[in-house]
Amino acid sequence: MSVEGFEQEHSVRSGERRAGASGPRVLVAGASVAGPALAHWLRRWGAEVTVVERAPELRPGGQAVDARGVAKEVIARMGLDAAVRAACTDTAGAHTVDADGRVLETFRADDDAGDGFIADIEILRGDLSRVLYDHTRDGVEYVFGDRIAELTQDADGVDVTFESGDRRRFDLVVGADGLHSELRAMVFGPPERFLRHLGHVLAFYSVPNVFGLDRWLLEYQDQDSGRSVLLRPIQDATRAMAMFYLASADFDVDHRDVAAQKVLLRERMAGLGWLTPDILAHLDDTPDFYLDQVAQVVMDRWSSGRVGLLGDAAFSSSPMSGQGTGLALVGAYVLAGELAAAGWDPGTGFARYEARMRSFVEANQEIGRLNARSRDVPGPDAEPRPDFAGAWFTELVGRAINGVELPDYAVVPDTAASR
Repeated sequence: MSVEGFEQEHSVRSGERRAGASGPRVLVAGASVAGPALAHWLRRWGAEVTVVERAPELRPGGQAVDARGVAKEVIARMGLDAAVRAACTDTAGAHTVDADGRVLETFRADDDAGDGFIADIEILRGDLSRVLYDHTRDGVEYVFGDRIAELTQDADGVDVTFESGDRRRFDLVVGADGLHSELRAMVFGPPERFLRHLGHVLAFYSVPNVFGLDRWLLEYQDQDSGRSVLLRPIQDATRAMAMFYLASADFDVDHRDVAAQKVLLRERMAGLGWLTPDILAHLDDTPDFYLDQVAQVVMDRWSSGRVGLLGDAAFSSSPMSGQGTGLALVGAYVLAGELAAAGWDPGTGFARYEARMRSFVEANQEIGRLNARSRDVPGPDAEPRPDFAGAWFTELVGRAINGVELPDYAVVPDTAASR
């Protein structure tokens, strides 16, 4: 069934139901990757979808994200393989280097059939978000510069009050609003109940490409301090993306306080070799600085009544897994499909979504924890670094990349439209 066959009329920006709409009203919080991907599938199965995003517009840039295994299949089923690949970074591979820039190890983008350390589908988060938004905006209502302020649910629906003062009623609400999900805190409890800090901090920002970077990612690791710095290519060859990892068991900087974050990064990266001083020299001029703890979200359940969670809001595996975007894309496909197959009954649909996704999520979270441990600072009390050479790790990677069934939900539209 073609994507074009499911295109709908451009939605009005009001609380009124579109003429002829018969599917459920679904509110999705978050317009990064998980939210628009879910909107695509919900709309395909007949739902009337609103996506609310607190930012005034789509956020550009961001770190490079990968799609491997079943996530690539989901992109193909969306009809977006060509559009996504056209926006990719075109990274040829990665070199790890020593302090003098000598190559120590090489990974190619075509290793492991494109599912290796550098995936053949590698794209900046903001570019993937733009592809998904452009594909869905004519059939989905997007509301930028607003957020959910309050919600109350009953047996038949969810009443939502937005920060703007708008009040509307929906059949279902899904939080796809990231690691620090406001909806999760509102419905499920405070962040400390679910966030698991892995003992590291990640920072990244774009810099002028004055380093001669040409399609190859470069990474320098200082094993003694647990710090590393990377430079990676992006589509705009005049610029590059810089990334820093540092061990930090006492992360206590507000994730929205950019000035304090830059102070922390400079302090913690002082004395690190290779190109670090030259990269840090661009810190004050970058338009897209980001820093946060490397953390996972661990929850016993991803839904409560008519409210569910998706992506990092539900099951962040951390950037250490390399699979956060894959989990978001696959989770969006499964969540929308199971809700539609259940006739939009939230109890049944959410339960089937969790049953299908749980093992897949846990495999990816385990890889995130192992990779974080491999970067820990050595010491007498430190756990031994994992040995990734064993068959056990190959099996784990296989489950993390392909360990979830993708049902053919194309068989459900007729029943999905009825409630």
